[in-house]
Amino acid sequence: MSDAHLGTPDYLSSLAREKKLIQWIEEASKDASEIYLLGDIFDFWFEYKHLVPRGFTRFLGTLAKLTDSGVKIYFFTGNHDMWVFDYLPKETGVIICREPVIREFAGKSIYIAHGDGLGPFDKKYRLLKRVFKSPFCQWFFKRLHPNLSFWLAHTWSAGSRKKHYLPEHPDFEQEWLVRYARMVLAERHIDYFVFGHRHIPYQYQLNENSSITNLGDWLINFSYAVFDGNELKQYRNYM
Repeated sequence: MSDAHLGTPDYLSSLAREKKLIQWIEEASKDASEIYLLGDIFDFWFEYKHLVPRGFTRFLGTLAKLTDSGVKIYFFTGNHDMWVFDYLPKETGVIICREPVIREFAGKSIYIAHGDGLGPFDKKYRLLKRVFKSPFCQWFFKRLHPNLSFWLAHTWSAGSRKKHYLPEHPDFEQEWLVRYARMVLAERHIDYFVFGHRHIPYQYQLNENSSITNLGDWLINFSYAVFDGNELKQYRNYM
């Protein structure tokens, strides 16, 4: 799953989604060999040396409980929570992934990534991402008082979320992640591409043997995907 954006738009609605997400993770952990959280789980996350964002204690505690029991949970950093450093993996036991990974399950290759900044398409964002990932930018941000820095971050992220939409009759071939997946397929075979980032749950057949799945979000769709050893299935409206 991906894009829960915990922390927005307000405490009560975020808490309700957090509890639903915990229920999903605990249910999945009963028979999942691995669980993948594909980024933007938090609407904003930044770790100061002696300070982390307040809240999310139920969710973080659940992650720690499950990883302590031996469940493998992979946490991909997204564009809203790229500033995960050492606190989250150390305290919760999740495995941090900052770049796309390719995994093999039951003879099927699965390309997994949050989905932001892939390919040559959004040059402005790719440049901005390089700035945000730079040590100087992170050093400078740490110099700001948390009240100011978190206000700036949440204001920025609110505008970012408004960019996600899908027309009534979408041209999937113009979707950047579809175009990126085709670039990868030109170099090697992949059975399933799985991305987050777009907040739009869809599955699209790239060719006879390859497909792309966008996981959607946990703001509106409460959608996720499961690979059962034979095929990758998408589900919506988790209750």
